[in-house]
Amino acid sequence: MRQIAISDIHGCIKTFEALLDIVKLTAVDELYLLGDYIDRGAHSKEVIDKIWALQAAGYQVHCLRGNHEELLLHARQEQLTPWLTWLHNGGDMTMRSFGLDPEAPPDCIPSKYLDFLEHLPYYFETDAYFLVHAGLDFRLPNPMEGKNAMLWIRDWYGNLDKSWLNGRIIVHGHTPLFRPMIQHQLNHLDDFPVIDIDAGCVFGNMYLNHLCAFDLTNRQLYFQKNIDHHGQAEYS
Repeated sequence: MRQIAISDIHGCIKTFEALLDIVKLTAVDELYLLGDYIDRGAHSKEVIDKIWALQAAGYQVHCLRGNHEELLLHARQEQLTPWLTWLHNGGDMTMRSFGLDPEAPPDCIPSKYLDFLEHLPYYFETDAYFLVHAGLDFRLPNPMEGKNAMLWIRDWYGNLDKSWLNGRIIVHGHTPLFRPMIQHQLNHLDDFPVIDIDAGCVFGNMYLNHLCAFDLTNRQLYFQKNIDHHGQAEYS
């Protein structure tokens, strides 16, 4: 049995399925998905459908909340700014994946999808790992209370409290990282117990544009180049 983590799929269903083929996922493995299933890529609905299909087939798939799920949930409020913020960050592609006009209210998305997103947890803990979308705010007396940081924080490594981790490793996404840098983090986990597995699947930079899987059990990385499209934009 292996524990495997993937983050920031962003509607790239073909790439996600290809990566699952590479890791040879089995029903005895545990798959942890660290959020951002939706937005930017063209197939947000299909990504969620794939997750449900895996679960229905007996695969152990555990899903976290990402900041893009949070953006959609906030966009459901009857206020202009959250809605425009979500659309600007790829929500228009999510609406299109459901066959909806991007300018339609987000509540037009079928309720079972919205309910799924609404009930996603903020983190998972195992004996050896702490899994979260963006990271933890160690400036807080109790980092577990920083739910907003778990979805949004960047540039937090300088505040890492190894004693709080008690030997565990943080696995996160959210901030796109070049593949050589992800490999560098893997090589130095014993010194600095954090690894960012967001390889920037939807971005066109030559060192991004990949989806990453991390085998937590064997400390092994897998990468699949984006095969859904050529990358939405450059990331710097």
